[in-house]
Amino acid sequence: MSEKLQKVLARSGVGSRREMEDYISAGRVNVDGKVARLGDRVTEHQVIRVDGHVVKVATETEQVCRVIAYHKPEGEICSRTDPDGRPTVFDRLPKIKGARWIAIGRLDINTSGLLLFTTDGELANRLMHPKFEVEREYAVRVFGDVTDAILQKLRTGVELEDGKASFKKIKAGGGEGINRWYNVVLTEGRNREVRRMWESQGTVVNRLIRVRYGDLLLPKHLPAGGYAEYPLDEVNYLRKMVHLPLETETLAKPEDRDERRRRMASIKRAVRKHQVTSKLAEKSPAAKPEPRPAKSESQKRPAKPKTGGGKPRSRIGSA
Repeated sequence: MSEKLQKVLARSGVGSRREMEDYISAGRVNVDGKVARLGDRVTEHQVIRVDGHVVKVATETEQVCRVIAYHKPEGEICSRTDPDGRPTVFDRLPKIKGARWIAIGRLDINTSGLLLFTTDGELANRLMHPKFEVEREYAVRVFGDVTDAILQKLRTGVELEDGKASFKKIKAGGGEGINRWYNVVLTEGRNREVRRMWESQGTVVNRLIRVRYGDLLLPKHLPAGGYAEYPLDEVNYLRKMVHLPLETETLAKPEDRDERRRRMASIKRAVRKHQVTSKLAEKSPAAKPEPRPAKSESQKRPAKPKTGGGKPRSRIGSA
C-alpha cells in the first residue's frame, strides 16, 4: 500500500510533515534515483534518500514513539543550527540512534517553559495542526494599564496582521503596580501570537512562560535546560488526542525518587557547564576589543597623594 512521501518521511523521524514538504519542494529528496515531487506516493520497498543519505523507512508498527519534555530557558532558539552561533533547543537533548528529535511547535528566543519533542513526525504534525485545537497555556507578565475592557476584547478577538486572534481563557495571576501576571490559553501556535495580542492593546509582555501543553504541565522538578521522557500513558494521551493508534511499548525507563534526584542533579551540572562554556566563548580573544595604546609619559596625569581613613514530580505529566 502506498502513502504520501512526506508522511512516510515524517513517521520515519526525518522531520515534521511540513519540513518534509519543504525538503521535497527544494529537491532534497530522491526516490529510486529520481528527484521526488510533492504529491508522490511511495511504498516501504522503495529506496528513499534525503540529501543523499538513505532513509530507513519505518512502518507504523515498527516505530516506537518517544516524547520528551524540555524546559526551554530564555536565550535559546528553536532551530537545529544558527549562523550567528546562538544556543539552540537541540544542543542538550539526548542522543538517539535511528531517529531524531522533532520539535512540537516553537517558542521564540525570549520565551521560556514547556517545549515537547518527539521521534514521530506525524504526531508532531497533528499536534501542531489548528484543527485539533490543542490547548497551550502561558503565564504572562504584562506591563501597562490593563482594564476590564481590554481583557474582554482579548477574549472576543483582536485583529492582527495575519487574522483575528483571541484567548480561550484569561485568569489574573497577581502582581503589583502596572506589572501584572495573567494565565492565558490558546488553541493555536502562530508566531509570537501572545505578545502581539497584548501589544495590540498598548501593553508590553516582559515575561512569557509556557506552563501547559494539552493536559501536560511543565514539571516542577525540571530545571531550565533540562529534559525528561514521558512514560507510555502520557505518550498515548497525546496520540489519542490527535486520533493516532496507541503505542504498546515504551523506551522510557521507570525511576524511583533517588534515581530521579540523581538524574536531575546530573542535568543541573550539565546545564551549568554549558552556560560557563557559552560565556567563555563570548569572552574569547576574537570577541575582545583591541587594547588601547599606552599613554606617553607626557600624557600621564600626576598621581594624587593618598589620604588616610580608607577601609580595606511522581510521573512527569502530573508535576
